[in-house]
Amino acid sequence: MARVVVRAADGALRLVTDLLGAGTATGRERISAAELRDLVAANTVLDPVGRRIIDEVLVAGASLVREVMMPRTEVVFLSATLTLAEAEPLVRADTHSRYPVIDGTHDDVVGVVHLRDVLLRPDHDPGIRVGQLIRDVKRLPASKRVLAALTEMRREGHHLAVVVDEYGGTAGIVTCEDLIEELVGEIYDEYADPPEPPLTGLPAVVDGRLNLADFAERTGVPLPSGPYETVGGFVMARLGRLPAPGDEVAVPAEPAGRSGDALLRVLTLEGRRVARLAVTAARLPEQRRETADGTDRARPTSPS
Repeated sequence: MARVVVRAADGALRLVTDLLGAGTATGRERISAAELRDLVAANTVLDPVGRRIIDEVLVAGASLVREVMMPRTEVVFLSATLTLAEAEPLVRADTHSRYPVIDGTHDDVVGVVHLRDVLLRPDHDPGIRVGQLIRDVKRLPASKRVLAALTEMRREGHHLAVVVDEYGGTAGIVTCEDLIEELVGEIYDEYADPPEPPLTGLPAVVDGRLNLADFAERTGVPLPSGPYETVGGFVMARLGRLPAPGDEVAVPAEPAGRSGDALLRVLTLEGRRVARLAVTAARLPEQRRETADGTDRARPTSPS
């Protein structure tokens, strides 16, 4: 699947540059992604479907690895000192096929071990240490682009990579499947239950790990950019402290001076992370001024 996506993207970009008279060897570095998207949109040789596919690949491919990775707090690590007998119940309780192996802290990832190495070794010796079975692990900077990361992992034959932050610590992990799904959408195998179509609009209950773009698409409520990438991070930044169940944050609306056009309420936490959020439409102050018998005093009356 990765080979198909990457070759399709490379072929599409090569076709576009040829159609527009820009050779792949000359002047390639002078065309920015935004300029190329504009050229694709204006080109009349490509059909509408082709233009849409190329535009979606360009947009998704420009995303950063840190936007699609599984954060470190969600990763199941195995210690290199564990025996197979100790590691077996851990991997049986989880649903992944590959596990990062650490020697000390989560920032000291020494390799990766496959599920079959733990459960299906022909010379199964429960006393063997996990550290004796590790394979080389790929490392990617959190700031690397998705399409470039997918190309590199495919070329080097890696299915999983450790994402490293700017301080050299482990930020999370990313798989080829994560990168492909960012380009082509969710992938479901034949054994998975058919996914239910996501509901859109308000009210809604969302995962705190939802990134800002997906949150806006899911609810129709755009969040302001800031030093965060998820809706849970937005809530924490607005509160200025660690969130607690029941905390509420209003989303600022335009024009300035209005009350929030949506209200985010923390439902549950996982550790210190926001796990679930309820999103409802916020009511304007004049809409909340009601009389004791429940009638809305600010509601205009029809002319007689």
